[in-house]
Amino acid sequence: MTDAAPQKTLKPKTLKIDFVSDVVCPWCAVGLGGLTEALETLEAEGVAADIRFQPFELNPQMAPEGENIVEHIGRKYGSTPEQSAANRAMIRQRGAEVGFDMRMNDDSRIWNTFDAHRLLHWAGELEGDRQAALKRALLTTHFTDNRNLTDAGVLTAAAEAAGLDRTEAAEVLASGRYAAEVRAEEELWRSRGVTSVPAVVVEGKYLISGGQPAAVFEDALRKIAAEV
Repeated sequence: MTDAAPQKTLKPKTLKIDFVSDVVCPWCAVGLGGLTEALETLEAEGVAADIRFQPFELNPQMAPEGENIVEHIGRKYGSTPEQSAANRAMIRQRGAEVGFDMRMNDDSRIWNTFDAHRLLHWAGELEGDRQAALKRALLTTHFTDNRNLTDAGVLTAAAEAAGLDRTEAAEVLASGRYAAEVRAEEELWRSRGVTSVPAVVVEGKYLISGGQPAAVFEDALRKIAAEV
C-alpha cells in the first residue's frame, strides 16, 4: 500500500473504501465517525464513497460468555484497572467528538463477534445502505447499550433497528450462513497485511490506519481523489 499522492484539481468521483474493523473495537467506532464527517465535507467537492465493511475479529477465540473488559484489557495488554479506566475516558471523549455515545464501564464485557460479522455479510448483499446501517446499530448495541453480541436475540434486534428483516436475520444466524465467506474475507485481509483495526483501504491500495479525526481522513481522501 502506498502513500497518498500530492493534491490535484478534483473531478467528481466515487472512491471504493474497504473499512476493515470489528464491532467491539472502540477505535473503529471513532474512525467510522471521523470518516463519515470527512465524506460529508468532501461531498461539496464531488467526492463520494462506496464503503464495504470487511470483517476482522479482535478475539476469535473468545468464549461465548465473553470477558469482563477490565480483566480482558489487563490480560491482553497488561493495563492496570486505573489505566483501563483512563483509556476508556479518553476514548469516550473521542467518540463524543464524532457524535458517538460510548458508555463502557468496569462491568462491560468483550464478546466474540463472528455471528455479528455473518450478519454484516448478509446485509452487504442487500440493496441500499443496509450494511452501514447494521454496522452502526451493532456498534451502538455494544458500546452504548452494553448488550451481549453472542445473543441471537440481541443481534436480530440490532438488525431490526437497522431496518432489516428480523426474521430473516434470525434465519441467517440459526443456519450458519456466510460462515465460510466471513472466514475467507478475514484471511484475505490478513494476507494483505492487516493486523490491527480500523484499517481503511481506499481503492485497494491506499491505507489510512486507526481511529483518525475527520480532518485526517479529509486530507487523505482529497489527495487520493486527486490521484486516482
